[in-house]
Amino acid sequence: MISESQRELIGFKPKTNFFVGIDSDGCVFDTMGIKQRECFGPWLIGYFGLQGVALAARECKEFADLFSKTRGANRHITAKRIISELLPSHPMVKKRNFKVPQYPHYFKWVENPDSLLSNEGLKMAIDAASSDEEKKELEHTLAWSERVNWSIKEIVKNIPPFPFVRESLEKLSGKVDMIVVSSTPTEALQREWEEHDIAKYMSVIAGQERGKKKEHLHMAAKDKYEEDHILMIGDAPGDMKAAKANNALFYPIIPGEEEKAWERFYNEGIDKFLNGEYKGSFEQELIDEFDASLPENPPWEQA
Repeated sequence: MISESQRELIGFKPKTNFFVGIDSDGCVFDTMGIKQRECFGPWLIGYFGLQGVALAARECKEFADLFSKTRGANRHITAKRIISELLPSHPMVKKRNFKVPQYPHYFKWVENPDSLLSNEGLKMAIDAASSDEEKKELEHTLAWSERVNWSIKEIVKNIPPFPFVRESLEKLSGKVDMIVVSSTPTEALQREWEEHDIAKYMSVIAGQERGKKKEHLHMAAKDKYEEDHILMIGDAPGDMKAAKANNALFYPIIPGEEEKAWERFYNEGIDKFLNGEYKGSFEQELIDEFDASLPENPPWEQA
């Protein structure tokens, strides 16, 4: 079912011959760390009953959302990964014989490919719940997600874009159509991009309410531009997957090397993209470096 917020992407009409989708958290803004450590982590521990192994939960949270191949994934995907997979295997949890609480109704909702993984989607699932137990569990999850949003609004402020982001947007302006492609709630995106006066460069700011990132790209750009005229910029494997699902090009912002990545994009990447020289060895070199920077398994499983 297509939502009203998705219709804007479907109806998006090109103004130029080139398209660039740009992720936000951790890509344009250095907000990943503070959001995960100060907003998501504490409330995950509080709402999901993880106080007895809080240190282990924090380690799992940071690995899943900052330092692994699920970096940047939707909050519900990584919450499920932490609670059902990473935390039960953590040495502290095993040593303390801590039984990690499980949330089968929530996990089933996350695993459903038709689920809209947002607060709006949770409300729809609550309305469609087939039992009081399912409804109660999903309502509890929604309360957690809303508390995280409140926390982000209160804490994450005055964080400017990485150096060379603004310069890159200015260099692209008028030559390409640009939209924000993110799994962050739209309200937070709008606030952050407007706060630093860079929303003016974007035709659309697409958050989690409009679907998954690959859907954003498909609706806004697929079959509207030549394939090598579509570029996704992101800092997470999910961004690359979204690009490749639409046969688009990908420019990675490597975690820990964000400033260097944006400077290279400004000095080299933009011109290669606009001149048709991006696809091939240049892109592959970047992707190989990006892929090597994020491991699949946590350090406690590799030891």
